[in-house]
Amino acid sequence: MLQVNYIRENREKVLEGLSVRNFKHPELVDEIIKIDEERRQVQTSLDNLSAVANAAAKQIGELMRNGKKEEAEVLKAETTSNKEEHKNLSDQLTEIEDTLYSLIVQLPNLPYHLVKPGSVAEDNEIVYEHGNPAELPKGALPHWELTAKYDIIDFELGTKITGAGFPVYKGKGARLQRALINFFLDHATAKGYREMQVPHLINEASGFGTGQLPDKEGQMYHAGVDNLYLIPTAEVPVTNLYRDVILKEEDLPIKNTAYTPCFRREAGSYGAHVRGLNRLHQFDKVEVVQVTHPDKSYETLEEMSTYVQSLLQELGLHYRVLRLCGGDMGFTSAMTYDMEVWSAAQERWLEVSSVSNFETFQSNRLKLRFKGASGKTQLAHTLNGSALALPRIVAAILENNQTDKGIKIPEALVKYTGFEYID
Repeated sequence: MLQVNYIRENREKVLEGLSVRNFKHPELVDEIIKIDEERRQVQTSLDNLSAVANAAAKQIGELMRNGKKEEAEVLKAETTSNKEEHKNLSDQLTEIEDTLYSLIVQLPNLPYHLVKPGSVAEDNEIVYEHGNPAELPKGALPHWELTAKYDIIDFELGTKITGAGFPVYKGKGARLQRALINFFLDHATAKGYREMQVPHLINEASGFGTGQLPDKEGQMYHAGVDNLYLIPTAEVPVTNLYRDVILKEEDLPIKNTAYTPCFRREAGSYGAHVRGLNRLHQFDKVEVVQVTHPDKSYETLEEMSTYVQSLLQELGLHYRVLRLCGGDMGFTSAMTYDMEVWSAAQERWLEVSSVSNFETFQSNRLKLRFKGASGKTQLAHTLNGSALALPRIVAAILENNQTDKGIKIPEALVKYTGFEYID
């Protein structure tokens, strides 16, 4: 959530940033500034009235102490109308603040200066590419046929139990899932991230704190009786660990990692590009989250991007890094890198990770602050990244490593799987 003072004092900069993001309702900015001016005027009137009431109360006390009861009673009667006016102004202020709040939460985060304008994925910048496409044997299969051939993932059985997008992992398929989770967690903890186990259901306050609400409520599964949401990513509960917290500057950076299943309705997703593991309603992911000093957050973003790339390199995957354009970024992000791996059998790029800096957008909602040596309290910066999401990693491993002997497991995973081939 943007801060109203910043919007008021930087109107042109805010409008420019929203333009980069292709935001469709820039008129909200002037509406916010207008309503904020009304708020400030009412607040000033209320403060002045409070000052008059305090002075009158002090004067009444002095009159009573000096035995001037009749004069005190007269003054008391005069202050009665002030109390009614004070209540009216307080009610008016609350109504204005509610309106202002409802408008501000509709504004997305402002993009970092490196983010370029654009509206679709084709406008994203390719900033790095690693490796070469895998050379597949004749008759190579896409992963949804490989999973059936080796009986390691059953999509139809998942549909029977729950519905489409909820696969069942079997035998070496299940062990490959567990191996990847452990591989990602071990590497994260070796890099200084503290492993956390967090709830898989969140309340509305948590969803609002990280920006899923009110922006993405239609994409989350809702447990209506208890008004809880299934998490779309571990980012939400892990970042909310620090909601309403004031940290010490020396505690920064805070680095956490967590494995969780993730649940996404993916409403409106259909077609060949979502076949098999390409898009699921339930999937596993290891997340890394950092809370940092504002001066260090973009250095941290680069560090996190490099870390995610190191995992892809160890798995022997051909990948590229994209810096997302303004129109393709998430609502809460100031800058995002996407990592995509090449699927040789599908002959297309598959997104496997997003690493984002949210600057103060989430921390303002979360009231996540830190206190420096000077005693000044300010908002921290939050960042998160997928490290990594499993489904498309599994798809790429299966497709890019198919041989006449079976699917060869990347060397870095063998000690986790306990086998070298799926056959």
